[in-house]
Amino acid sequence: MIPALFLLAALSFRDAGTLPTRLNHAPSAQKLLPETMAGGLAAFDYDGDGLLDILVTGAADRQDRLFRNKGNFQFEDVTAASGLSTQLHSIGVAVGDFNSDGRPDLLIVGVNGLALYRNDGKRFTDVTAAAGVTDSGWSVAAGWFDADNDGFLDLFLVHYVVWPPAQVKVCLDPGGQRQVYCHPKYFAPTANRLFRNKGDGTFADISRSSGIARSLGKGMSVTFGDFDADGRTDIFVPNDALPNFLFHNLGQGRFEEVALTAGVALPDSGRAVSGMGSAFADLNNDGRPDIVFTALAGESYPFFLNTGRGFEDRTARSRLAAAIGRRSGWGIAAADFDNDGAKDILTANSHVMDNIDQHSGDRYRLPLSLFRNRSDGTFEDAGPLFPGDAAHRGLVVADLDNDGRLDVVVSRLGEEPRLWRNESPAQNWIAIDVPIGTTVQIGNQTSVQTSAVGYASAVLAPLHFGLGSQSKVPKVQIVYPNSKAKTILDAALNQVLKP
Repeated sequence: MIPALFLLAALSFRDAGTLPTRLNHAPSAQKLLPETMAGGLAAFDYDGDGLLDILVTGAADRQDRLFRNKGNFQFEDVTAASGLSTQLHSIGVAVGDFNSDGRPDLLIVGVNGLALYRNDGKRFTDVTAAAGVTDSGWSVAAGWFDADNDGFLDLFLVHYVVWPPAQVKVCLDPGGQRQVYCHPKYFAPTANRLFRNKGDGTFADISRSSGIARSLGKGMSVTFGDFDADGRTDIFVPNDALPNFLFHNLGQGRFEEVALTAGVALPDSGRAVSGMGSAFADLNNDGRPDIVFTALAGESYPFFLNTGRGFEDRTARSRLAAAIGRRSGWGIAAADFDNDGAKDILTANSHVMDNIDQHSGDRYRLPLSLFRNRSDGTFEDAGPLFPGDAAHRGLVVADLDNDGRLDVVVSRLGEEPRLWRNESPAQNWIAIDVPIGTTVQIGNQTSVQTSAVGYASAVLAPLHFGLGSQSKVPKVQIVYPNSKAKTILDAALNQVLKP
């Protein structure tokens, strides 16, 4: 395939080809719900060579694939030598160094099971049983974070619904002509789970004692942020056709679900939407993390602005609602693609129903969408930067070639994952390599390191800051999860800084 160059304004992405593995979701006439929900991805440096590698979850093939980054957008399948052999209908992936040895470990989750892999260098070892992390529920996603600020990463599992259902239901389109995937209302909700890292390679299930298990939902993703600036990491979980969850971290391993009082349980319409992938990031550079997540056609992609007193629904006022129209989305990323110092929003689009085109005006296969941050509280559709309709699902954004511009990998049901190389005009930047849970402020930009991103996906990479035409890096202020702080003056431009 001959790569093509696509330009609009100051943004440019080149189709950099695909990874040689097909996402087999095994579609069937029975329209079983797991078929439409595959597609998690991860970008992380598994071998410590300074280049971000890519993991693709295996879904119905029950074999995840690991691709080593050789540089210049060349990737080598190293699955056979990596020790990964999940034997699970996998959907989501979480990346984090749970044993503090400096190497990123993997958690793979999916339909009624999970697998925890310890990174032993260039090979992974399955330590699921030894670590005491077991689960028989259907997890769409998971995330690593330090719940109690003890220096060890804890584990949050996002459960979707009880599966298999007590009785298999046949659902038809509005005209009663075609079988479709059933609405989530036909499946029982379930609780998420929280495992505390004991610091010795094992975990304790604190789902009940922490308060997490009190809330029954149908979670689709998880993202982390300190929404009230109390120094403790909070948890946002968008639910499918139910009010969302915001678990406020009370300290000492306890959480309180506060989404309704905080203003993020429902959009201003008062109706629950099909919450999908999510991002918890400061989108207006006021130092407070905001929340945005994808949903289905007619529901927009809700955007909640953190006011410091809670959240306000700004989907309409930010012009996102008008720009999104009747798109449906899965993966999402808040990232500065043009290095102008403001985080843009990229979404991986597609409807849930693979036959939606036959009984409505909506479309199943859609292109990616990039909504540019205008730095005035509004966003605009950047246009057709990523031509090609597909059943997009997982999405990761990371600098794959170390040129200071954020690239894109997206999964597609029934197809190979596609790579998009960012070739936008060069502007200044800096990246800060810090542990999960660390807050970094540079000028008016604030970011918190997390590896849980979008839908069923993970990115563990240095925090990226666009600096535009600035001639020098503003003061770098770093606050680690243990509250220790560091200030760096006169850092050089266009580098990855490892403080």
